[in-house]
This record gives sequence, structure tokens and C-alpha cells, in this order.
Amino acid sequence: MNQVSTKYMNPYLAGFLLGAVLLVSIFVTGRGLGASGAIKDTVIAVVGKVAPDHAAESPYYGPYMNAERENPMKSWLVFELAGVLIGAFLSGLVSDRLSFKSEGGPFIANKTRWAFAAAGGALFGIGAQFARGCTSGAALSGMAVLSSAGFITMLAIFGTGYAVAYLFRRLWI
Repeated sequence: MNQVSTKYMNPYLAGFLLGAVLLVSIFVTGRGLGASGAIKDTVIAVVGKVAPDHAAESPYYGPYMNAERENPMKSWLVFELAGVLIGAFLSGLVSDRLSFKSEGGPFIANKTRWAFAAAGGALFGIGAQFARGCTSGAALSGMAVLSSAGFITMLAIFGTGYAVAYLFRRLWI
């Protein structure tokens, strides 16, 4: 049997390392991993700078605009996400995988692929705000501390993903 070599890390090793990073994060900072909170903090900071009156009067942004609160850009999640982006770039650089390309099935144009990716990302971001956490924050970190909400979140995310993937399978195969 021929072994196919790839430039990707063994997924079992990657999963183990992700769990180790999560454990270290909880041990050192007292917080789990997350990503959507960094986007929310960035949006709050931008709205606060661009339209400070609107942000102060908004029921959503207002509580974050209190002068006694720390600047949203000093959040742990913002620094974590910056580290993820820098680490992803370095990983691609080291493994010689830095390039721009669109991957998709034979029956989908690149513009359609990008439109569906953007729509899916937006829906996931909105859902993460309703759920008060995304895959990494609510599901991964929640399961790490044996939270029942974490297990329910993970089941809902992957169950919905499988159902929606079935509906859009013709775009990929």
C-alpha cells in the first residue's frame, strides 16, 4: 500500500495538541479558548470610535461603552485570535503552503463558492452571538469543563452541519 504524503499535520496529533493548548489556557489564564468574542470586541471598539453617541445609546453596545470598563481591544480573546492568525501564517510559511486558491467541487464557480462561504460564516457568527459562544468557546471549552451546555452545543453544531451539508451536497460532488 502506497502512503500518500501530505503537508498537513496528523489530525490525531493536531487534536491532542489542541486539547493540550486548551488545558494550558485554562490552567494559566483561567479561561478557555474562543474566537467569536474577539470579533465582537473588535466590532464594539470600532463602533465606539466611529459612532460614539450611537454606541453609548445602543442597548447592545451601551454596556460596553462604560468609562469604567476596560477597552474591548484589551480582551484576552483579541490577543488569542491575533496569535491564532500569526500562528496560522507561520505554519503555512514553514510548510510551504502559503498561496491564494479556492477549493470547491466541479460544479461550483469561485464567486458562488465565496458567496456561500461568506453567507455561512455570517450565519455562524450570528448564531454564535445568540448562543453566547462559538465552536471553540461554547462547545470546545464548555466540554473541557464538562458543561452540559458544551455537549449540547457541540451536538447542535455538528448535527446542523450534517443536515445542511446534505442539502448543499450538489455544490461539492
